[in-house]
Amino acid sequence: MIGRRRTAIGFATLAILILLWFALTTWTGIVSAGRFPRPADFWFSLVQITTRGYAGGELFTHALHSLVLVVVGFSVAVTTGVPLGLWMGWNRRAEAAVNPVFLIIRPIPPLACIPLAILWLGLGDAAKIMVIWFAAFVPSVINSFSGVRTIERPIIEAARMLGTPPWRFVAEILVPAAAPMIFTGLRLSLQAAWTTLVAAELVGALVGLGLVLNMAQQDIYPGMILVGMLAVGVLGFATTWLLGGVERRALAWNMAAER
Repeated sequence: MIGRRRTAIGFATLAILILLWFALTTWTGIVSAGRFPRPADFWFSLVQITTRGYAGGELFTHALHSLVLVVVGFSVAVTTGVPLGLWMGWNRRAEAAVNPVFLIIRPIPPLACIPLAILWLGLGDAAKIMVIWFAAFVPSVINSFSGVRTIERPIIEAARMLGTPPWRFVAEILVPAAAPMIFTGLRLSLQAAWTTLVAAELVGALVGLGLVLNMAQQDIYPGMILVGMLAVGVLGFATTWLLGGVERRALAWNMAAER
């Protein structure tokens, strides 16, 4: 019942925004088409990129390429950041050794890595994946570390007194206890990956939603800019929804306990 009500409210809000869009751009002309596209301009741009293509490809080609970059960069960030965060949270010596370096890296904006990524890896997809990885890496480390530190100390001490093997301690105590915070970090990492994607694709891209946005800006094409923005938003929503499904399955025990 609550879920249906939330869905209904969401659709109502979306309908109001669309009506407001029509009112401001088409019916009253308060907002000129040169500043923000009318619904008809958006539809024309969507049909164009879907059927005839724009910026060297059709919408599906651009969206698929951007999706692959995000998935690869996010996956690499997860497989490197989560273990590092768990290790730092569990082992004080590891924290003492790694944390000073991480504290220096943490404030660096991901976009600042673009020149270095191009210098190391050229203008291909590898450089873009590196930038996306860097953006998604930091949240996964921080939240995994915080998840371990939320584990009550008596639980860890009890496991040690019982002689629990390290691999079993990690698999049955450390990871399950830290899992809620880990998934929080994964959501933040995925959001950071999509946020960084467009900037990463602005340089040296032959295909991708970032290229669409860049060319549309150069062509002063507001309708196509909005198409590119919404494509990123839809893909970001879809991947976040899928991650939420994985989280619900992985943390079913935790949700059942909360009920």
